[in-house]
Amino acid sequence: MGQRKRESANARKEAKKTLYVAKLMNNPTSPRKTRLVADMIRGVDVDKALGILKYCPRESAPKMYKLVLSAVANWQAKNEGKRIEDSQLYVKQIMVDEGRTMKRMRTAPQGRGYRIRKRSNHITVILGSHAEEAPVATKAVEENK
Repeated sequence: MGQRKRESANARKEAKKTLYVAKLMNNPTSPRKTRLVADMIRGVDVDKALGILKYCPRESAPKMYKLVLSAVANWQAKNEGKRIEDSQLYVKQIMVDEGRTMKRMRTAPQGRGYRIRKRSNHITVILGSHAEEAPVATKAVEENK
């Protein structure tokens, strides 16, 4: 492995240490319906996002609620001894990708069969911290001077 590859691999590992990710695979709801819920919490503080999801009537909301809690638990695992309130966590990125589609047949008139597509999706939640990103932004400004 070359020097440049090793450096880029180390840089990727360092970048992943500040990412707090949770994934839900093969959620049996259509991606389009789940994206409506994801759009409500994108860029919102974690406490507010959990409140929105708790009282949202859509089917995807309880699953997404648990997913955000899982991402918070992943943050706690990487930052032992720190308080969540001080870190100002927010939903940095949320992606809803299409998953496996099961194809079923429904009986139809005159001996025909209509195809039903039962869609699923993959949800990825990435949390960010306003407290960690603020010093990085000031460093970049100082370097440009």
